[in-house]
Amino acid sequence: MPADALLPAPGPRARGDRRAARGQASEAGASALPSPELLGPEAVVPVVLPDGSERTVLRRGSGAPLLLVQGMAAGHGHWGRWFLEGLLAAGREVISINHVGVAGSSRSRDPYAIADLADAQAAALDALGVDGPIDVFGISMGGMTAQELALRHPDRVRSLVLGCTSPGHVLGTWTEQAVMGGLVAALQSGDAARAMRASWEINVSPGFAERTDVYDEFVAVTQANRVTLRVISAQMHAIGTHDTSGRLGDIAVPTTVLHGTADQMLPYPNAPVLAEAIPGAQLVTLQDVGHLFFWERPDDAVRVALETAARAD
Repeated sequence: MPADALLPAPGPRARGDRRAARGQASEAGASALPSPELLGPEAVVPVVLPDGSERTVLRRGSGAPLLLVQGMAAGHGHWGRWFLEGLLAAGREVISINHVGVAGSSRSRDPYAIADLADAQAAALDALGVDGPIDVFGISMGGMTAQELALRHPDRVRSLVLGCTSPGHVLGTWTEQAVMGGLVAALQSGDAARAMRASWEINVSPGFAERTDVYDEFVAVTQANRVTLRVISAQMHAIGTHDTSGRLGDIAVPTTVLHGTADQMLPYPNAPVLAEAIPGAQLVTLQDVGHLFFWERPDDAVRVALETAARAD
C-alpha cells in the first residue's frame, strides 16, 4: 500500500485530458518512470462494466491468464517491473484491473465493500472476454478482494495466491498503533519527501529500504499513479468492514498464503490464520521481508504464482 497516495492528488480528469496530464510528475521534479509501457498511465485501456462505469486494465502477454489484484492506494504500476517482467518471461498473460477511482477507473460517490470490488473484478473479466476460471494473485486489500472473488464467484477462480493480507474482523491482525502513528505524522507534516519516505519504509523491510535505486522507482510509480483522499477513505472503510473469517472453509481451489515476517502494514500473524482456515492451503513464509514482498523478492513471488497455478492442472 503506497501510503503517500494519502497526500492530495489532482481532481477528476476528462479522458481527453489524461494524456496531457502524464507529464505532471516530471514537471514536479519526480524521478523518471521506467517501463512506462508497463507501469505508466499509458499502459492501460478502459473497459465498460454493465453498470456503465469504467475500469482501466493492464493486459500484457499471450499465455495462460493470471489476474493480479492490487491493494489500497495502488494501481497496476505498483506491481513493479521486476515482478511483471518475471511473469511475462514465464509465459503468462498478465491482467491487472484497477479498482474504482484508481489509475483512471471511474470514481464512486457511494460507499462500497470489498465484496463490491470483487464483483467489479468479475465483471471486468467478462468485459475483457476472459471465459472460465483464472489464476488469481491478490495482495493486501487485493488479497481481501481475491478472497471474496473466490467465495462469490467460485467458477471464475482456478487457483489463488493470497499475499500480505488478512481475513479481517476478529481473526485479523492490524497495523500497530505506534507504526501507524509515525506514518500519519509524516503524512501530516507537509513535507512531501518525508511522507514519501515514510510510505516506503512502512512497506518494506529495513534492509531493503536502503535500496536507493528501487526507492527511486517506487517514487516514480507512486507519483505517476496518485489517488485522491476520497478514494483512500472509501477503501479504508471497505477494509475496516472486511470479514471472511466464517467463510474461508468454502474456498475450494488450490491456495497459497504468502507473507513476509517483517510486514508492518498487515503483520505476519494474519498468514497462518488464513492458511489454517482454507482447506488444503499452503503457507509460504518469507523471512525478514516486508509488505511489498513482490518488490523485495519478485522471483519468489513469480515462483509461488506459477507453482500454485500448477496445482490446479
